[in-house]
Amino acid sequence: MLADSHCHLNYKGVAEQQAQVLARARARGVTAMLNISTRESEWDDVIATAEREPDVWASIGIHPHEADQHPDMQTATLVDRARHARVVGLGESGLDYFYDHSDRTRQQASFRAHIAAARETGLPLIVHTRDAEDDTAAILAEEMEQGAFTGVIHCFTGTGAFADRAMELGFFISISGIVTFKNARDLQETAARLPIERLLVETDSPFLAPVPHRGRPGEPAFVADTAEFLAKLRGEDIAFLQERTAYNFHSLFAKTQA
Repeated sequence: MLADSHCHLNYKGVAEQQAQVLARARARGVTAMLNISTRESEWDDVIATAEREPDVWASIGIHPHEADQHPDMQTATLVDRARHARVVGLGESGLDYFYDHSDRTRQQASFRAHIAAARETGLPLIVHTRDAEDDTAAILAEEMEQGAFTGVIHCFTGTGAFADRAMELGFFISISGIVTFKNARDLQETAARLPIERLLVETDSPFLAPVPHRGRPGEPAFVADTAEFLAKLRGEDIAFLQERTAYNFHSLFAKTQA
């Protein structure tokens, strides 16, 4: 068992050969993939892939880069689309102050709308955060006081202190192929000490291909390489890490068990 907790199967670099990409993932032991959306125009395609493939599920959400293009996105819209049987999470949503492709106030409003939808539906929130740790942590903590919700910090590259704060709030931490990069020493230190019961692995395909696939489009099969690297980093048996992170995936995204 091995779960890719975050991939974009409908993005260029993967979509053109989706069937072959899925076959390669399955051949490497990947038994679950979460196909992530970033804008409303993608929702139908992402859901259609999940309807067609029994080991693929879907999320619906608006990436912070797209917040300016979705100024009227309402919690009710997210809740309505999340009723689909193959939609198991909300996002990716969050804050990105590195690129600032959307107004920060609008990013924050969109983030809170997704949190409200997660609270109402009980589905996990998939959080993107870059150069915005303080505001991300503050919003999550403020919103948690309004009612509990759960989720994952995807493609984690933050500080150890932020990882600890997220876990205090009940969140999982998902590690991508970035952890295999030579210059990712800080991330490696954090990944080595994360509690196994809060750990997920992902590819963020078609981005961030891990060593030894650098320079190629990422794909879900490569989550096996990230898992292998993590197991060695943490001093754990590879089969144990694969099975436990897959267990964590299905526990967090509980709708996958229906």
